[in-house]
Amino acid sequence: MSSFVDQVTLHAKGGNGGAGVASFQKRKGKPRGRPNGGNGGRGGDVILGANPSIGTLLRYDRKPHWQAGDGVHGEGELRHGRTGDDLMLPIPLGTMVRDDRGTLLADLVEEGQHIVIARGGHGGRGNAAFVTPARRAPAFAEQGEYGEENAITIELRLLADAALVGYPNAGKSTLIASVSAATPAIADYPFTTLVPNLGVVTVDDREYVLADIPGLVEGAADGKGLGHQFLRHIERARALVVLLDPSDLQTDSPARQYEVLLAELGAYSPELIARPRIVVLNKTDLLTADPVVQIDTEVVAISAVTGDGVPELLHRIADLVDLAVREAPAREGYTLHRPLEVPFTVTRVEGVWLVEGRGAQRAANLNDLTIAEAADLVARRLRHIGVDYALRDAGAEPGDDVRIGDLVFTYEDAESIE
Repeated sequence: MSSFVDQVTLHAKGGNGGAGVASFQKRKGKPRGRPNGGNGGRGGDVILGANPSIGTLLRYDRKPHWQAGDGVHGEGELRHGRTGDDLMLPIPLGTMVRDDRGTLLADLVEEGQHIVIARGGHGGRGNAAFVTPARRAPAFAEQGEYGEENAITIELRLLADAALVGYPNAGKSTLIASVSAATPAIADYPFTTLVPNLGVVTVDDREYVLADIPGLVEGAADGKGLGHQFLRHIERARALVVLLDPSDLQTDSPARQYEVLLAELGAYSPELIARPRIVVLNKTDLLTADPVVQIDTEVVAISAVTGDGVPELLHRIADLVDLAVREAPAREGYTLHRPLEVPFTVTRVEGVWLVEGRGAQRAANLNDLTIAEAADLVARRLRHIGVDYALRDAGAEPGDDVRIGDLVFTYEDAESIE
């Protein structure tokens, strides 16, 4: 089984917030002294961070579920709970992050770039936080808030300066192995290369990253062969090295190979056709006469096995990469600034009005609503964020049942309670 994984769906959960506590200072002769309940700690966040030491998403394929640390509950004597630990998940440079709707949230291409994919819940406030001149001894506190739960798709697209593109057995793996420290599997049968390989090539005082992409066949852009799942890795390459094979291992002529490869690249992404490229005829050691390839572009002849023509090719690739850098600077990574979350929604389900959303849940998140002061505070909070008016506009009538999480109450007309 391949150890290279380039697309995974992560299930991330932020840590739960700790609960606040309702506590009172104990004094001799006074059963209930001054409120001194501490606040709960905030839950930790789940964070994806670009890390150059990571090369695959394998660990997340094996373990897709991750959760940050929970916040600790508050205690009496104004002791606040500890904040839950954040969970930093390292991912390779070049990883794209999408939500469950397919929206691209981030493209992390540089070391240190990161994105929070599941926020921790707020910690609840203890009763000491609710003291006012009119509320001298509140006997309630806030519950801790649950952390966010999100399904996130992460997709790796290799960062390479130049990508080797060709049919299976065109000699891509042999070439990259001969010019770098990469050690790909090599054999005389189709699809020996099952994973992309990266190699660092040094030419005099210049250095660039060369990628060996698994072989493409006609129909690859439509899912045929093994190349389709790796075409995405060509997208980030600054330049393309199209490797043609004149040997008897291929049924198509070099000219036909070139035609098919360009067609597949264009079908996957028209922009790839405009990418700077160099065309190379490999395996000249197998030919008995000077090679002739009838295509309308210059062809560089080499033998990856004997090394003939390889030094010149490496210099030409370096020149092509330098040109591409000047004409199209490196694509910068980014993190999408998402709009503010809608505080609540109102829907009618089986005769009950459901008010859902973090804002509404936060407003009603007190630990004991049998206490009149607590119930009154929740009512004022809900009115403040507009729940009463939203229910009225949605068609709620006085006496209708309204549910917010586990809380069920009777709707009263917003005008009558002002």
